[in-house]
Amino acid sequence: MDIFSKIAAGEIPSYKCAENDEFYAFLDINPVAVGHTLVIPRREVDYIFDMEDDELGRFQQFAKQVAVAMKKAFPCRKVAQVVLGLEVPHAHIHLIPMNSEADVDFRREKLQLTPEQMKETAEKIYAMFQQ
Repeated sequence: MDIFSKIAAGEIPSYKCAENDEFYAFLDINPVAVGHTLVIPRREVDYIFDMEDDELGRFQQFAKQVAVAMKKAFPCRKVAQVVLGLEVPHAHIHLIPMNSEADVDFRREKLQLTPEQMKETAEKIYAMFQQ
């Protein structure tokens, strides 16, 4: 079981933003912006394009629902969707609130948020997702 599967199963703590039977969304612990969220399938699959078409469609629909909740929780021009990362062998989408393209620069210094700030951020997104 990889680290993201353990997070989705509750074996490793996370800041949950949204979930359903197939997918799980949680805050990135090294965010580039407040609200930076990772969306994953609960099923272990390394490469997003190895997902079956219908599953990939549902994955995108779930990510869209999370993005809508994020935009309500943290008003911004758009929510960026980025598929990036080789460090974890589990398909994932980064959702990042943005007002400019600079907000999605993964090379810049990551934010250092307190556990309380992370908890508050996740709760805001989760509350909007539930609406």
